[in-house]
Amino acid sequence: MTDPVSQAGPHRIPPQSGTAFRLRRGEVLVVTDPRGEQVADLMAYADGDSGEWLSSGRTFDYNETIYLTSGHVLYSNRSRPMLTLLRDDVGRHDFLLTPCSTETFELLYPPGTAEGHPSCFGNLVQALAPYGIRPDQIPTTLNIFMNVLVGEDGRVKIGPPISQAGQSLELRAEMDLVVGLTACSAEGSNNGTFKPIDYQITAVQSG
Repeated sequence: MTDPVSQAGPHRIPPQSGTAFRLRRGEVLVVTDPRGEQVADLMAYADGDSGEWLSSGRTFDYNETIYLTSGHVLYSNRSRPMLTLLRDDVGRHDFLLTPCSTETFELLYPPGTAEGHPSCFGNLVQALAPYGIRPDQIPTTLNIFMNVLVGEDGRVKIGPPISQAGQSLELRAEMDLVVGLTACSAEGSNNGTFKPIDYQITAVQSG
């Protein structure tokens, strides 16, 4: 299969849309917020085996924290390392909440919002379909730059992203992957606006 984009970057994901591509072991994915306060939803699968995917539960368990940043490893549902977080300019990302969907807008937003509203789930479904990944295989995403606040009573609140224009997160692939990536479509996650997300894939690192 030919990937939808060339490995040479950078690439821009337009507001409220998504893409998918292969990421080889050792390559580094650089996700950049070009204008500030914009979330990017990321999902990853073992290339050639869509039954192995990025797991929030395994990742939280093995890192013993829900606040992931530089040096933390993201694990698959089979407990294998998938990605390592390298340089993190922002230091606040979310791995608790699922990608926004039609149901998100029906249940959590004003009546009528859902009609025709793009969603990260829908964009991931469309982008990942050519790789044989089904909708039911899209679980909780790594929501890069998303600012989810957890209170002492366990309640969660979505605050404005703290990412500023040009800040990035770098992730190194620990196995060959298929990656889905979006520019988030939910108003509440992006401080009421929709902006693009940039990404670039750098060459395989030695060692």
